[in-house]
Amino acid sequence: MTEFEKIYKDYFNDVFLYIRRLSGDEHVAEEITGETFFKAMKAIKNFRGECDIRVWLCQIAKNCYYTHIKKAGRYAEVEDIEALEAAERSDSVEEHVLSRDEAARIRAVLHDVKDPYKEVFMWRVFANLSFKQIGQIFGKTENWACVTYHRARNMIKERLEEQNREK
Repeated sequence: MTEFEKIYKDYFNDVFLYIRRLSGDEHVAEEITGETFFKAMKAIKNFRGECDIRVWLCQIAKNCYYTHIKKAGRYAEVEDIEALEAAERSDSVEEHVLSRDEAARIRAVLHDVKDPYKEVFMWRVFANLSFKQIGQIFGKTENWACVTYHRARNMIKERLEEQNREK
């Protein structure tokens, strides 16, 4: 088994689950995961090891997914009234991600959240990265990642509540 085959075997599921959570679509996740490993195979010689290989692969996957969205011209729409009511009842943004409809709503809200808040939230919720790993991605501390995540979470919660009041 080559070194890249081992990477593929070890991290395929992590990348797939990350994109499935991000997209809410298993078929898109399969397509993007395949594209991710194809791009990673071509770029592995440029991997400098400054971050965990899983983080590197998820960054490639995220970029592939954003490209996919732009090409398809698709953005999540916020229309599900039951989802809005559920958002109002719950205090935990993470709980919303468990529901496909809620994930679509959060993705729509995330579209308008500025970086680095959007990125930090996505790494934490969709990729299940630790604050330490997120800090490494940004060249910041673990504490910075934690504070940024909680600010992002509060922004998202406030926007979901605003949407609910507007309905």
